[in-house]
This record gives sequence, C-alpha cells and structure tokens, in this order.
Amino acid sequence: MHPRWKKLKESAHLRQNLTARAKALAAARAFFDAHGYIEVETPIAVAKPGMEPHLEPFETAVADPFGRRYPAFLITSPEYAMKKLLVAGFPKIYQFAKCFRNGEAFEGRHNPEFTMLEWYRAGVDYLAIMDETEALVKRVAEKAVYKTVIERNGRLIDLAAPWERLTVRDAMRKHAGVDLDAAIDDAGILRAKAAELGHALPEDASWDDAFFSVFLNAVEPHLGVERPVFLHAYPVSMAALSKASARDPRYAERFELYIGGLEIANAFTELTDAKEQRKRLEEERGLRKKLGRTDYAVDEDFLAALEEGMPESGGIALGFDRLMMLLLGEDDIRDVMAFPADSMFARPDPESDIM
Repeated sequence: MHPRWKKLKESAHLRQNLTARAKALAAARAFFDAHGYIEVETPIAVAKPGMEPHLEPFETAVADPFGRRYPAFLITSPEYAMKKLLVAGFPKIYQFAKCFRNGEAFEGRHNPEFTMLEWYRAGVDYLAIMDETEALVKRVAEKAVYKTVIERNGRLIDLAAPWERLTVRDAMRKHAGVDLDAAIDDAGILRAKAAELGHALPEDASWDDAFFSVFLNAVEPHLGVERPVFLHAYPVSMAALSKASARDPRYAERFELYIGGLEIANAFTELTDAKEQRKRLEEERGLRKKLGRTDYAVDEDFLAALEEGMPESGGIALGFDRLMMLLLGEDDIRDVMAFPADSMFARPDPESDIM
C-alpha cells in the first residue's frame, strides 16, 4: 500500500486542498464568533449512542483503574450532548465534531470517520437556521477558495445567488409525480411508483423504504443542480428529533440542504417535548430491532434534560467534508482528508478475503 504521507508529499493538489480546508475552518469559526456563538466540545466516546435505525455506531469499552469495563460507543453525532448544553444555559453554540459511522464506504461521499459542523441557537426556528446556513457557506467559499461560483457535474452553481426553498411535497410532485398528501398514509402509492421506476418492493416494505426508493431515484438527483436548495417540511415520521409543523402536523419543521445533487446538511426546529421525544425514540428503537440491528437503551439523561426544559431552538448538522468537496470540485471525500480510512484499513490485496 502506498503510504498516505508519501502521496501527500508528492501531490501539490492534495496539499492545496488541505490548505483550503484549514482556511475554511478558520472562516467558519470567524463567522460564528462574529454572530455571538461559542465553540464547545462534547465527548466522542459515550455510554448511549444515537437511535437512528439505519446507522451503526462503533462499539468499544471504557475501563477504569480497577478493571471495571463500561460499554461505550463513538458518536454518530454530538446532538444529544449539545442539546444538554442548551438546557444548561448556553444559547448559541457550535462544534466541529469528529463523528463515526460503521459500515460506511471508504470512498465517494463516505468515510467511517468524518467531521460534522453542528450548531444550535435558542429562540429561533429552522427558517432562521436556513438564513444562517446560506450566509455561512457563502462566507466560507469566499475565504477558502476565493469564489462563490462552483462547478458540479458540468454545471455552474452560484452560491451568492438567492437559494431555493422547496417542500418535500412539491419536490415529490414535480420530479416523481407523487401526491405526498395522499401517500403519507398509504405506502401502496409509493410502492406502485417505485415499481414504475423499476424498483419493485415487497408488499410489506415499510413506508420509509418505499419513500426512499422513489425519492433517491426520481427526486434527489435533481436537487440543487442549478442553485442550492433547502428541501423542507419532511413527513413527521422521518424527523424523530424535529418539532411538528403547527400548520400541518403530518409534516415536520426539518430541512436538508442540497447543492449539486449532494446532501450536505440536516436541520430542525428542535423537538422540546420530552414525552413526545421518548415516544419517537422508542419507535426508532423498535425499528432497529425489526431491521436486526443492535438494540440500544434510550438515553435517559437526554430525556431528563428535555424534562428540565430545553428552550425553543433551531439546530443543524452540516457535513464539513462534503462542503469541502463541493467548494474544491472533488468527487471523492478522500481528496479533502489528510488520512482517509482506506489509507489505514484497506486490504493490501483486493482479492484477499482477510479482513
């Protein structure tokens, strides 16, 4: 295996990318400092992992000097801990967190270890987070790559132009011909559309599986192609940590940011109701069991913090590595990291069965 450090030494292009990454980190910190945020640090190894059904945490253990061992997990996101800080009285916080998700690819858009930029702000909803995200990305682009027009898949995208705001309902109607209001209680409509697209699903396929079969194939490739788009108002079943919309409780105050067909951020008006949060986490726990994934206990400390009283807040998780891919015109996450996973863990012989 060619040592990564040697590849970096030989490639001026990779070194330039890492230099731009450092400038982007500095620009983001300056942005948050100017807007009254404080940078925080929360644990990477925790006793209770997130409950997301489709994510697999890294499992480890913490040992004390007396030989006692405690099950531990590397975080998939710092969300729970940061929300506890909101409850503790820190109203505007951000963090560059190292996050870990097992079973991820070692190339393309994925790496098992990655950098998440998360920030939370008390007293606002997800619309205010949209405004901040747009301003942040433009500022980072100006400081890190000295331009706001980027190229993605042969198209130019102007980050300085006003960004689009599109509901999931409108996106499904426009790109897939699906009436989401009708389909939200009828997975059969989504299964039929998936079959029409060439992805036949079993009759017992879950609503989420049917939705994603349609969304990923018919909708996502069109998002943010001409300008960045905030895709918002997701079905509430797909937003376990988000507040439901007061106008239509079938939908949640959640958005994802797409630029050039690449999803780089996920945000909410945060759910603050402890009873509703427990219900949703238990539902996700049940889905993990159904999918054959490890059953984790609910984080009772997180729920206790919500019961104490979390302020109305908006929050977002932005994939920093993916943002750098966009700004630098790269298609592979490895080209914006110093030491990606395949430089440490990939098998030396592709034909070998040795893990």
